[in-house]
Amino acid sequence: MKIKPVGHALSLLIAISFLICIGWGLVMPESLHMHGAWENWLPGFEFLTPQGFIIGLSESYLYGWYIALVFVPLYRFFNRSAVSNS
Repeated sequence: MKIKPVGHALSLLIAISFLICIGWGLVMPESLHMHGAWENWLPGFEFLTPQGFIIGLSESYLYGWYIALVFVPLYRFFNRSAVSNS
């Protein structure tokens, strides 16, 4: 498992999810908004502000890389252990 494709894939997954939630918030009533969860998860994010949008999208992408940087080495470690035990 290579870290670069995993990093980009996870980053885009989270960034696309962020964009979908923002779009959802624009068309749905306030009782169905998801921006409260994003505001708790993404420091500096504010719903419907240009700066908040850029911060949220950037942090979403960075969280994907964080997950990849932790996950891929762990996967390699445990996969190596599984292969050596076979």
